[in-house]
Amino acid sequence: MTHDIIDGNGSNDPTESARGPVLEVRNLSVDFGVEKEWVPAAIDLSYYVNAGEVLAIVGESGSGKSASSMALLGLLPSNSRVTGEVILNGRSILNLSPGKMREVRGNDVAVIFQEPMTALNPVYTVGFQIVETLRLHNAISPDEARERALKLLDMVELPDPEKAFRSYPHQLSGGQRQRAMIAQSLSCDPKLLIADEPTTALDVTVQAEILDLMRNLRNKLDSAIVLITHDMGVVADLADRIAVMRQGVIVESGTAEKIFSRPEHPYTQDLLAAVPHLGQGAEGGGDDVDITAALAAATKSELAGVDAEELQRRERVVLQGLEKEVQAERESRGEAVLDLVNVAIEYPKQGRVPAFRAVENATLSIRPGEVMGLVGESGSGKTTIGRAAVGLLPVAEGALKVVGTDISGLKPTSRELGAVRRSVGMVFQDPSSSLNPRLPIGESIGEPMFLAGEAKGSALQKRIETLLDQVELPRAYRNRYPHELSGGQKQRVGIARALSLKPKLMVADEPTSALDVSVQAKVLELFQNLQKEMGFACLFVTHDLAVVDVLADHICVMRRGRIVEQGTRDQILRNPQDPYTQRLLAAVPLPDPEKQRERRELRAQLLAAAE
Repeated sequence: MTHDIIDGNGSNDPTESARGPVLEVRNLSVDFGVEKEWVPAAIDLSYYVNAGEVLAIVGESGSGKSASSMALLGLLPSNSRVTGEVILNGRSILNLSPGKMREVRGNDVAVIFQEPMTALNPVYTVGFQIVETLRLHNAISPDEARERALKLLDMVELPDPEKAFRSYPHQLSGGQRQRAMIAQSLSCDPKLLIADEPTTALDVTVQAEILDLMRNLRNKLDSAIVLITHDMGVVADLADRIAVMRQGVIVESGTAEKIFSRPEHPYTQDLLAAVPHLGQGAEGGGDDVDITAALAAATKSELAGVDAEELQRRERVVLQGLEKEVQAERESRGEAVLDLVNVAIEYPKQGRVPAFRAVENATLSIRPGEVMGLVGESGSGKTTIGRAAVGLLPVAEGALKVVGTDISGLKPTSRELGAVRRSVGMVFQDPSSSLNPRLPIGESIGEPMFLAGEAKGSALQKRIETLLDQVELPRAYRNRYPHELSGGQKQRVGIARALSLKPKLMVADEPTSALDVSVQAKVLELFQNLQKEMGFACLFVTHDLAVVDVLADHICVMRRGRIVEQGTRDQILRNPQDPYTQRLLAAVPLPDPEKQRERRELRAQLLAAAE
């Protein structure tokens, strides 16, 4: 099988060939020295990228995507070995001296990293960091560099470039930090841009904005882009050609249209099948087209000037009977496990920083065996509600009941709150930081049971083995440490730990956002099976609407601390009433280039209608 990437018809574009590719990689191999042996990370890779073109390199964690791309720029650690040839603008760069490679990295190639908070220096302002980059590679005055930096911040569509210039990274939102990092990356007009998972940790609406930005910048600057990602929706939105990697080898390549519509390799087929997409949870098996059509119908009504109150009145009449049936079915499940009535939650005053009300007038309930999907953008108050549900934040107003106990007036150290917490499990977004790196995973799983006096000795060991079986991890893993496990395996450990006290309520805070699609699919399937088997109620906090569609019975949409819409999964995803919910759905990228173009146009219409 050839590893050369040509266009989908099997022939090279003659105009592209005449101009020559910006980047050409020939027989690139990367190995790492581990315990006196060379372990391959990438094997015999060959590909090219032309100016104004996006090549997406996709695959699971450990497939060699990032290692091979960092090898192009000499950014790998000292225990690595790189062979092959890398040609940038007709010049071989793989064996350049460190000084010459630094010049290439600044002037000709830029990298957009996955996590801007770790890529930007926290002790310097955003403006200082861009100015520093500009003056390092160009002989210009501080005033000229400042003016150029402000133009760059304006180019990446930051709402207030002057304010962003003076801000420190922690003072910007996730999407704004990503834009600031893109501005720094573009400061020297690079011919090649390497984007390593540039949207993984972003909300769907912010992700859509960043993708629009990258598309516009590609057209303006005519840069070649290598996009490294595991999100097939992002690939469908942005990529011209795709290379699929598995275990260090490119197993399939071609145009985006060819890979999505006619994948040949079994791994590519499995990868596309694992992508969760809106419509999977619909009764009768709906799909993304139905949702796009529903959104388009709603958009036309808005654009036609139909009175919004009249639309809502008609919708209430149609759904009134359905709501009564749903409510009766919910009440038959028993008393609510989690019940919020007009709840307001505040972050208390700290020094000169005044108290901040993060959630206002929130009312929702979850019954035994139900999964409530809590969705919205960052800062909407989703995680705040999750933290309050386990007693980690005080309730300023209203009543919050967990397993029948009103915890809104309880002190953090009270015995009653301690008893309630035994009935609540929590799965965190980042399993690496939520597990103690010094404890073997068996001890991490068994610790809650030991501290609660539920089990000890051989009984505890049996319970640990049972939990490992339930989350489908080998019992032998009990002696491994967190750093010896993959991201998906660590998340399974987090789920096992949360299940250890047989909770009546599970709060899952973005538990799959950092996982590959195939790993995510397995973790979601496991979560679904455990929820059905054990019957716990679940508050599932996420910004991924496709994941909610797979898991949730009911959905609650939050915006700026308020619940704007809630109802059954089909009501919210198939027939959204609130304009914000419609925009949120329209921002979800589809793993299909043609459908994604339609969705992108629809989103533009919705945004125009909202202005």
